Amino acid sequence: MSDPRPKTVVLHQFTGIGDLVWHIPYFKAVAEQSQGGQVSVIAQPSTLARQLIGHEPWVAEIIDHDHRPRRNERRKGRHAGLFGMWRFAQELKRRNFDRIVLFSGCPSRGLLAGMSGIPVRMGYGYRWLQRLFLNCPPFIPRYRGEGVAALHEMAAFAVAHGLASRPLVSRFDPPAPAREVADHRLRRFGEAPLVALAVGTSEPHKQWGSRNFSELARLLVRRGFGVLVLGGPSERKLAQDICDGVSPEDRRQVELCTDADILVSAALLSKCDWCVGNDTGVVHLAAACGTRAIALLQQGRPGLDYHPLLSVLTGPTLERIPPQLVASHLAA
Repeated sequence: MSDPRPKTVVLHQFTGIGDLVWHIPYFKAVAEQSQGGQVSVIAQPSTLARQLIGHEPWVAEIIDHDHRPRRNERRKGRHAGLFGMWRFAQELKRRNFDRIVLFSGCPSRGLLAGMSGIPVRMGYGYRWLQRLFLNCPPFIPRYRGEGVAALHEMAAFAVAHGLASRPLVSRFDPPAPAREVADHRLRRFGEAPLVALAVGTSEPHKQWGSRNFSELARLLVRRGFGVLVLGGPSERKLAQDICDGVSPEDRRQVELCTDADILVSAALLSKCDWCVGNDTGVVHLAAACGTRAIALLQQGRPGLDYHPLLSVLTGPTLERIPPQLVASHLAA
């Protein structure tokens, strides 16, 4: 008997790895109500969706939406502008989806869904302009509270459509090969408790700074922790500066890691006791992997209260959050 559930594609609006991590349980919930228990996922390349979730059994396909490259890429996306949107809509039309689920309230995403000709089109619909292109209510109101809007809106949307009965918590299990690589890399630390420092960030104003990270690493080593300085290739100089700021004696308990792919990074995080860092995707990935995490934020920025393993430390400015205060929370 053929599967009567709709062939479904979900659209992820945002550009960051952390944004994708937030959405994973909701995409999986859509997959459970879709043909073959799978969904195709539309995501921007900067989310690393292909590497992060492309292997998951509930993912049929990752479809790159090269719509809005990050500013530091300094290029125009292949799917940017009205013509790029039309071209992407034709790509979707050729795949013969029955349903598109937009985790977005943006009118342009509604227009994209309409141009694709997909029969069932679901989205947040808190703007009347997006509702012009959607045909599957209920719609949700726009979130106007003090938290991160995306977190509250995806939960409200999922509950409204019966995808979930309550907000869902992100969980991520790195695959076995990545865990084996992580075990090999961390074996020199023996039984020492481990802290990962997530030093990268997509925006300069979110950066705690190399001096603060170096001082935190020094304090943690003196308290018996092993320290993993974790980032991507673009953070290699910053990570090296952080390591160079630690004395040669303490440096033996500090590992620089800017060469691992996202799955190995996730596996490394899963084996740490703590992760501390800027408001970056790695911190959110750590919590999803079951590791206690602390995000460092400037006062007044939206709170991150969506995950029981994630907490926040704030200061008037990021630079004025003392490493001693951070270290005391890790020792608790």
